[in-house]
Amino acid sequence: MRENVTETDRSPIVVRADYRYDYVIEVEFDNGVTKLVDVSPWLKGLVFEPLQDKVTFQSFFLDGWTIAWPNGADVAPETLYEAKSGKFNSSSATTTTL
Repeated sequence: MRENVTETDRSPIVVRADYRYDYVIEVEFDNGVTKLVDVSPWLKGLVFEPLQDKVTFQSFFLDGWTIAWPNGADVAPETLYEAKSGKFNSSSATTTTL
């Protein structure tokens, strides 16, 4: 029998995502953690290859718990949370608030 699930037993969910530069998205989670995530390593395969186009890449949105794209691609929130945080490049930063 499984005991009660606590707040620390689940993966954080994405509550905000802002485009920054190249393939980097600033992601905020419901536990207050904010990090820059470089999504470029995951832009391989049939669903993700179209996102190599930066205009298409920037069309991401929040789908309730993570980021997703109109073509059906998404990245699991735990993958985003566990990703190494990138460095902020303020000279090329652009903000797109979703």
